[in-house]
Amino acid sequence: MSDPIATIETEAYAAIAAAADPAALDAVRIAFLGKSGRVTALLKTLGSMDGEARKSFGAAVNALKTGLAAALEQRRALLESAAMEAQLKAERIDITLPAHSTRTGSIHPISRTIEELTALFGAMGFTVKDGPDIEDDWYNFGALNIPAHHPARAMMDTFYLKATGRNRPMVLRTQTSPLQIRTMLSQTPPIRVIVPGRTYRSDHDATHSPMFHQCEGLVIDRGITFAHLKGCLVDFLRAYFEIPDLKARFRASYFPFTEPSMEIDIAWDRKTGTIGAGSDWLEILGSGMVHPNVLANCGIDPREYQGFAFGMGVERITMLKHGIPDLRSFYESDVRWLAHYSASPLAPVTLHEGSAP
Repeated sequence: MSDPIATIETEAYAAIAAAADPAALDAVRIAFLGKSGRVTALLKTLGSMDGEARKSFGAAVNALKTGLAAALEQRRALLESAAMEAQLKAERIDITLPAHSTRTGSIHPISRTIEELTALFGAMGFTVKDGPDIEDDWYNFGALNIPAHHPARAMMDTFYLKATGRNRPMVLRTQTSPLQIRTMLSQTPPIRVIVPGRTYRSDHDATHSPMFHQCEGLVIDRGITFAHLKGCLVDFLRAYFEIPDLKARFRASYFPFTEPSMEIDIAWDRKTGTIGAGSDWLEILGSGMVHPNVLANCGIDPREYQGFAFGMGVERITMLKHGIPDLRSFYESDVRWLAHYSASPLAPVTLHEGSAP
C-alpha cells in the first residue's frame, strides 16, 4: 500500500524542484493537491479499506499532503525572492548621479534683482556696502534727521530689542539708510555707494512683509545737483525695465533725510499692468538731495559737499518687472513658483538689458 505514496512523493518533489516560475509551481500544486490531483485520488480510496488499513494509509497520505504543501510554499518563497532580485537589478538606479533635469539649480528672483542692481549701478561707479540688520536707534533714526518725537517714526512702526548696558535702544533696521550714515562717518567724499539688504517693519499683506529687501543709493561730492540724481535714476529705470524710452516723472514729496525730496513715477497701463504703456503713472522709488542736517551729523560740511540719495523696494521692482502678483510668494519656498520665476545660475546679468537673456 506504500508503493503509490512513495511513487507520488518522488515525482511530486521532483516536479516542485523543477518548477521555474510561480505559474509552473501552481500547475504542480494542482496536479498533486488539487480536487482532481493524485494525492486527492489516494484519499478517495480510503472508503474501500478496512479499519486498520484505512488508518495507517490515511495517516501516510496526510503526511505526504502536509509535506508537499510545505515544499510548495518554500519553493514559492524562493521563486518570488529570485524574481524580486531580478527586478531590482533590472530597475537599478544610481542615486549618486544627478537628477534627470536640464537645470541643477536656479537663482531666486530677489537674488537675481540684487545682481542686476549691482551690475547696473556698478557700471555707473557705485560700490556695494553691507552692514548689520540690528542697528542702534541713532543710526536708524537720529542721524537721519528723525528724532524721537518725529512723526515719521510712526510710519516705520517696527521691532525694538532689549539692549543691556546701552544708552540707546536697538532696533531691527527699518531701511538700509543706516549704512549711508556708517559710510559717511568712515569714508571721506567723494562717496558713491548702493546698499542692498534686508529690512524689517510690522506690515504683512499681499504687498507688504515684516521682512523685505531694499536697495538704497548715496552720492556725495562737490557740485552734485538734482540733475545728477535725475540722470542717474532715469538711466537706471530704463536699463532695468529694458525700455529705452521709458517715461519717468519726479513728484514732490517729503522725507526727513532729504531736501528737496521726490517720488519717481514711471508710465504704465493701469488696466493691463504694462510698464511703459498707457497714460497712468506708477510710483517706483523715493529720492532727494541729502539733507544738510544729515551731512552735518556725519561730520561733512554741507556748504562744501552736496549729494543725493534714493531707495527702492527690491521685491516691488521684481514684482513689476516679472508680473508677480503677491509679495508673500517670495518666501513660501514653492518649487513650482521658483522654477517659473527663478533664473539660471549660468546666465550672467547683462549690463545692456539689465537682466539675463
